[in-house]
Amino acid sequence: MRAIAIVIGLMLAVHAPAATGAVETEYDLVVVGATPGGIACAVRAAREGLDVLLVSHTQHLGGLPASGLGVWDTLYEGRRAPVYDELRWGIFDDYRRRYGEDSAQYRECLPGPSGHTNGKFEAHVFERVATAMVDREANVAVLKGFYPAEAEREGALVRAVTLRETDGTKTLRVRAKVFADCTYEGDLAAVCKAPYRVGRESREEHGEPHAGRVFLRPAKGRGPESEASSRAATLRAGLTLRRFVGRQEVLLPESTGEGDGAVQAYNYRTILSSDPANRILPEKPDDYDPAYLRTLEYGSIVRPIPNRKIGWNRPQLVGPHQPYVEGSWATRRRAMDQHWEATLALLYFLQNDPSVPAEKREFWGRYGLARDEFADHGHRPYEIYVREARRIVGRYVFTEHDAMLAPGLARTPVHGDSIGVTEWYLDTHACHADRVRGSLHEGKMMLHEETWPGQVPYRCLLPRGLDNLLVPVCLSSSHVAWGTIRLEPTWMNVAESAGYAAALAVETSTPPARIDVDRLLRRLADGRVMIALFNDVDVAGDEPWVPAVEYLGTKGFFASYDATPSEPLTETVARCWSSGLAAILAGTAEPNELASSLCREAAGDRSPAATWAGFRSILRERLAARAAALESLEAVAKRLALRDSAAPTRAEACRLLYEVRKAVDKAAACE
Repeated sequence: MRAIAIVIGLMLAVHAPAATGAVETEYDLVVVGATPGGIACAVRAAREGLDVLLVSHTQHLGGLPASGLGVWDTLYEGRRAPVYDELRWGIFDDYRRRYGEDSAQYRECLPGPSGHTNGKFEAHVFERVATAMVDREANVAVLKGFYPAEAEREGALVRAVTLRETDGTKTLRVRAKVFADCTYEGDLAAVCKAPYRVGRESREEHGEPHAGRVFLRPAKGRGPESEASSRAATLRAGLTLRRFVGRQEVLLPESTGEGDGAVQAYNYRTILSSDPANRILPEKPDDYDPAYLRTLEYGSIVRPIPNRKIGWNRPQLVGPHQPYVEGSWATRRRAMDQHWEATLALLYFLQNDPSVPAEKREFWGRYGLARDEFADHGHRPYEIYVREARRIVGRYVFTEHDAMLAPGLARTPVHGDSIGVTEWYLDTHACHADRVRGSLHEGKMMLHEETWPGQVPYRCLLPRGLDNLLVPVCLSSSHVAWGTIRLEPTWMNVAESAGYAAALAVETSTPPARIDVDRLLRRLADGRVMIALFNDVDVAGDEPWVPAVEYLGTKGFFASYDATPSEPLTETVARCWSSGLAAILAGTAEPNELASSLCREAAGDRSPAATWAGFRSILRERLAARAAALESLEAVAKRLALRDSAAPTRAEACRLLYEVRKAVDKAAACE
């Protein structure tokens, strides 16, 4: 009930500040944006003991999934972060409880045998489950219908933010130790004067093959045969990800790679119902223009969504979305209105125009707006699908290269400060309506074969020049790389890590940009947040070695997506890993160099299995210059009751290394 009381108090403060002197307007953490990422950040921080304010610019929580998304867009169907997993399973349980385990609704909400979904859901169900999750957190206060209008900075710190009513003029000033921008638009970062980008980098800026102005078309055949492509095909076959098929080729010379200010197209994720009692058919628009409507795409559908619904992922209006990015809310409403009017007009066109084939008219004629969705908003989703807006300029820029195989490795580049993972393919919608020589619309790309699971560095959440603002949604990325980041499961994964970072910052009275990042990673690993993706590791598994493998997966201890935890530790790997731990403790670790070394030395590795005695001997040699590490090694070995003659598995060896790493840190803290 504390959260409800604070919300009432906040609203009173807006109406009559002089009469509410005791109202709390200072928090440990203020999260702006009640998107799934914002919810994950707020909930995690609250569970770590912080007082949190969660701000939504609408009267509803849940972002796009509560506005018709209908599906978890992800190729990875395992567990990846506690809040995401809890919300996802909460939706399954909601359908099971309401309709029964044998119901069509429950079957349709579950992951299917094919496709790319981790489950499907109705918008109002997502909102209900997400809101209930937030309501259960006594440390989270919620403020609806406000957006960030101004910010007060003192050097590299944001001290306060003024929030303004989205549909009014009232304002509220809030202070916090840490701020997090979890909006789709990057609105808080903008008012805090964080550096950001809008649009596309040139091909030359980051050396990205698909950057800037680009035309792609579907390619026939398997692609160029080479040793590298055959190796990639073998690696891809081993990935525990769902797959899309298809290859595209870049058209030259039309693809100039020139940068510009364009972002990818928007649209509404409209929910349609085929239930006659629950559908509202569109009326013919006053300005009905079938010639224009024939130019719009309409074929992207999510189905089935429970209770006789589908999700309509069209039409996209390429161009009219552009003013939305940095516009006022009045400007944004005009852009949203234009998209909604086109959506209704296209639905009417598909149902009635004689140029539409009869079988398609019959299909679309079965559907209307779902009466039980967005009932307080004319059955129109609360938010438009903002696929891309601002992207901060952070202390690292995630590029196309971070989602592609690294030279000499069987995986993407390793980041020693990884706090989440990407796994969706590089997927960008049209930036302009131009086409050439059978191409897709300019800027549209779906790089199924080129994309690999990547690691998101913590530095991507930290705007340059600001130390207490975290940006886990509009994080630092190039336009091309944004296509693998901009999915709700990835945002929830990264944003929950941001919640942990905020908690560590408050606990240590240190701005998020200056916290001990290695300590953060260990907290994430222990909390079962995925920071490294493996084919053969369940991040939420009960095995005591899981956090160790996750942590070491950010340090270069694995050169591929296979941890092979049950395999014996060989003497060759024991030497590499011992050197790796020594480098971590010395602060000189270079994850990609270690991974490359492992890749070279472990190729055709025929060395015998190591024993605990042999492994510890190598460790003592590598750690000889660090007395605290040697003491920690012996203490941990005794606590784990290691038998000198036994042969450790790779997982058991990882656990020893991880426990030593933590013991050294604990000993240093006690000095």
